Order: sequence, then C-alpha cells, then structure tokens
Amino acid sequence: MKTLAIIPARRGSKRIPLKNIKLFYGRPMLSYPIVTAIQSKLFDEVMVSTEDIEIADIAKRAGAQVPFLRNPGTAMDSSSTHEVLQEVLGHYKEQNKIFDIICCIYPATPLLTVELLEKGLNLLHTEQFLITFPVVKYAHGIQHALTITENALAQPYFPQDLPYRTQDLRCAFHDAGQFYWYFAKHMHLKESQLMETAGVFEVSPMQTQDIDTLDDWLLAEMKYERKGMYAS
Repeated sequence: MKTLAIIPARRGSKRIPLKNIKLFYGRPMLSYPIVTAIQSKLFDEVMVSTEDIEIADIAKRAGAQVPFLRNPGTAMDSSSTHEVLQEVLGHYKEQNKIFDIICCIYPATPLLTVELLEKGLNLLHTEQFLITFPVVKYAHGIQHALTITENALAQPYFPQDLPYRTQDLRCAFHDAGQFYWYFAKHMHLKESQLMETAGVFEVSPMQTQDIDTLDDWLLAEMKYERKGMYAS
C-alpha cells in the first residue's frame, strides 16, 4: 500500500510569528517532523503543503518533497486541515499518483518519534477505525473546571460534580496535536464523520507539547532535552 506523509506548514502563524521555521535548538522547527517521518521508513513520500516559497525551500533542504504550492484559499486562518489534505490528494490525483494511506503530521512537533508514528499506523491497520491519533490525559478532572466572570467570581462548569473527589472522576483526554493516520479512500467524508470512528492511544504529556505561546515553546525545549528518557 502506498503511504504519504503530509505536513501542512503555512506562513501565517499569529501567536508565534513564523513558528514553523523558527529555530528550535539550531534547526528550523519544520525540519523535526520531516526528519522523523523519513527515518521511520513508513512513507513512500514525505511532502510539505505550503503557500510560501521560503518554507518550501527549508522543507526541501530537510528532505521533504514540495511538488506544488498550496492554494492561498487553503492557507488562511479559517482554513481547516481537512481542506488542505483534500487539496493535496487532488493535486496528486491530477499527476496520476494515488496513495492508499496518508498521515497528516503537524509541523511544530519536535517531540514526535518513529515509535509513536508506528503505533498510530498499527492501530489503523486493525481496520476498526477511519482515523487514528494519539491523545493525552488531562492532568486534572475536567468535571472540576471553573470559569471566571468579569468581576473575578469563580463559577463551576459542572456544579453537580463538585462533591466528588478528583480521584473519583472519570478520566478525560485531549488530542495530542501531533498526527493523524487515515485511509485515503475515506477522505471524501467530512471531518466530523471521520471522528465518529476514531481510534486513539494514550501518550505521556512528556511526549508532546502544543506550541501556541512562548511559554509553550519553553516547555517544548525542556521536554526535548529529556526526550530520550520517555519510551514510546
């Protein structure tokens, strides 16, 4: 089966300008998932989807393919990842290149490992799911979440759960924000339809870090320094 890695990397990051090519331990952030994907030997092709020439050049130097530039219409803040993936597959189809399995890997993922990618693919191959991806457990029970009013008054989201101890609450998880495996034949479906049959596996909080702020960036650096200590 032909397998494609798609790394969507647009230029317009707002909270951390040029996040996808900002240097992380001396290398452009984007180079990390490219190198990991190539080293995994799981893919027939590793490509970067971008509308930006500078990002395309950096991606190529890291070893990725950039066979075409992204349409500006799918490089806006409002554009969804699903739209980008569908566009990429459409371009490849025009070139008579068909892939059976695709993996969308986000560009700001310096903690990504080959072992994590393998876990996601193995789960997809059970053919029970339309999509597979890693998740992380919330450190605190979400049933005890609070909102704060304008006058600094705390209000519980779930007041009915306040009497319960944290250890008695049901565990909750969130998307690790690293990658998603799909069968290409299902990509005509809406994202919400794919998520109805999603297979997930848990990873340690030390194996992933969503990078949206400078504090997040610092946490990613701290975790990267200890990356080898946490087996997948």
